Amino acid sequence: MAPYAAHMGLQNVGAALRVRLPELGERMAERIRAEVESYADESLIPFSSLRESCEDNADLLLGRFAHGAEPDVGAALQTGRIRAEQSVPLADTLHAYRVGFELFWSEMVEEAHRHPEVTDAELVAGSSEIWALFGRYAEAVAAAYREASAELALQREARRSALAEALFTGALADRTTPWEAARQLGLPERGPYAVVAAAVPDPGQEPLPGIETALRRFGVPSVWRLLPDQQIGLVSLQHRDAEKMGLRALRRRRARVGVSPRFDTLRETPQALRFARLALAGLPGAGPGVSRFDDSPLAMLVAAAPAESSRLVEVTLGPLLALPEAERARLLQTLGHWFGSGGVAAEAAERLFVHPNTVRYRLRRIEEVTGHALTDPIAVADLGAALYALRLLPS
Repeated sequence: MAPYAAHMGLQNVGAALRVRLPELGERMAERIRAEVESYADESLIPFSSLRESCEDNADLLLGRFAHGAEPDVGAALQTGRIRAEQSVPLADTLHAYRVGFELFWSEMVEEAHRHPEVTDAELVAGSSEIWALFGRYAEAVAAAYREASAELALQREARRSALAEALFTGALADRTTPWEAARQLGLPERGPYAVVAAAVPDPGQEPLPGIETALRRFGVPSVWRLLPDQQIGLVSLQHRDAEKMGLRALRRRRARVGVSPRFDTLRETPQALRFARLALAGLPGAGPGVSRFDDSPLAMLVAAAPAESSRLVEVTLGPLLALPEAERARLLQTLGHWFGSGGVAAEAAERLFVHPNTVRYRLRRIEEVTGHALTDPIAVADLGAALYALRLLPS
């Protein structure tokens, strides 16, 4: 801004108003409260704080007119930051500044009438100067507001992310209960809930973009975390149609997704996350799909007893797993497709792109190695459970 040549008449006006600065600040604050709705809330913006802000800004303006001082936007920057912290809309903050400037200039003009030395030309120059100052102050307010808002958003997101991580891992600090965390995350304090785990195609890329917003539109609150290999979410199922709408939203995103069983207390979140990850690991094929843990009771048994399931694998499939890698992989693949085909060798052969006799030969080889006959229902149940456990608990 070009240097302002202070005129003698307006210098006297500025000096006179400076004597009445507290009164001027109070009148500006009262006018703003009367004309800007969000400023009328005493709990949001205490009147004393508003009056002090008005005095500070008016004092800087008077210094400009009285002494030709360089514009100091420090008070405007402070106001912008404070209003952002108070969550006052930026539009209301700028409106308040305009109201304050209008009142300030009207007071300048009224005081000028008491000073015969003030010429019309000086008032015209002063009017131009005041609105140039308003533009500069408004820019400062908006810049500080946006910067503070961005910082606050990052802080809120960091806090939200930390609370979500604490719920997923069960690592909440002693001073924060799961229910307090739920309130801060916008989740209901009571279930039912479900946990979702989706495979990340590339690090940093969300497999479920916009999922939180989409669910919120249906009245379904949720909280999400993006990890290097998965996007995980905690979803409230209190809404009557939450599960149906949630599954529809998940399927539309064409990702690989696992969903935990319902659970009632947030302390169960870490276990539910494990179930969701197991459901994701058990999703067949390589394409998109949604696998619900409750769709397979066997999966629940395996996840509930990992040590016993590992022992089942060792006892039932141990000899097969001891074979050379190529043969082991071939026989396990064939056995998996045989189960997936309902025990029909011809259908398994189609899936494997081999002759049915090849499948039958491999099945006989499996019987020979494991000692379990595929004609014995109990043996088939053991092999099926062991194969499922091997897929879900590869370690």
